[in-house]
Amino acid sequence: MTSTYLVGSGVTRYGSHPGRNTVDLMSEAAQLALDDARLQRGDIDGLVCGYSTTMPHLMLATVFAEHFGLAPRYAHAVQLGGATGYALVMLAHLLVAGGAAKRILVVGGENRMTGQSRDASIQVLAQVGHPEYEVPLGATIPAYYGLIASHCMAEHGHTEADFAELAVLMRRHAAKHEGAQFRTPITVEEVLGSRAIASPLKVLDCCPVSDGGCAVIVSATEEGPHPLRITGAAQHHNAQHLSAMPSLSDFGAGACTARALEQAGRRLADVEYAAIYDSFTVTLAILLEEIGLAPRGRSGRLAREGHFSADGAMPLNLHGGLLSYGHCGVAGAMAHLVEAHRQMTGRAGTRQARRAGVALLHGDGGVLSSHVSLVLEGAA
Repeated sequence: MTSTYLVGSGVTRYGSHPGRNTVDLMSEAAQLALDDARLQRGDIDGLVCGYSTTMPHLMLATVFAEHFGLAPRYAHAVQLGGATGYALVMLAHLLVAGGAAKRILVVGGENRMTGQSRDASIQVLAQVGHPEYEVPLGATIPAYYGLIASHCMAEHGHTEADFAELAVLMRRHAAKHEGAQFRTPITVEEVLGSRAIASPLKVLDCCPVSDGGCAVIVSATEEGPHPLRITGAAQHHNAQHLSAMPSLSDFGAGACTARALEQAGRRLADVEYAAIYDSFTVTLAILLEEIGLAPRGRSGRLAREGHFSADGAMPLNLHGGLLSYGHCGVAGAMAHLVEAHRQMTGRAGTRQARRAGVALLHGDGGVLSSHVSLVLEGAA
């Protein structure tokens, strides 16, 4: 396949942005990405974006193009839950490789924290459940993940403290990033003592709701001061609903990453930096273990031992992940991608990993139902 390059990235501070809407936040992130790539708006001929629950327009891509002053020859909006950001990058990669556009702006953003009430958020996200077999029973997304966490504890030997270690790790990483929503260090005891949400998950096992925006630029040309190659991309899709899942022990993350690595001509042992979706601590545990970045039941212990720290064997989500940097819908996991770009180009400051030459990124949408994996490498 023709090479494509990630040539620019930008991310806003995550948290509260009163008075700013979806396209405002997307615009800030898009301009940051253009500045990072040293490009102008007129250099962009393609646009892909996600969805917004606070601005649910049927044609969000063209709405944003109008707002930001773009006239793309290709524009497309995508919906794949939490996996949308990486799916957008995969789409841009395929479109650029196929010649549909030369430079595609990939952008997401939303004011979920200040632009939507708690009840509205719960109602929107509850629709992930099956309308006949799940939603009428009152289940919410945290409840589904609570069930999965209980299964993990029974089958693989995880403890609540193991899950808590992952929350502590993400907060430790976020403490070094001025854009993170939550930076105050926490302890395992504080996680375990925090308010119950969906047994065994506590509030500190769950990502926050945020305002924010994120953008990257995918180009046909190795250009700008900080290019990376996109060398692998793959997807895997299970049943949409938890009640229809054939297994709670294999959600497909391992198969998805294996295909992305194969496309890149790499093995898991070649990966030096990991950017893994972490909507809940149990999400992160499952994905790390299915992918093979941790043995079954051991992800929490490895976190405690420093394995996933900047100077550890597998640096992970060094910006703080969804759990502490924040989660604003489509842009949530895209912040993982921006951090990978910074790490791989030596621009992460005090967060800089010891090595980050090959990065593996993985996101999921729904309740572990849709998976997208990406492999990034240095352009030189």
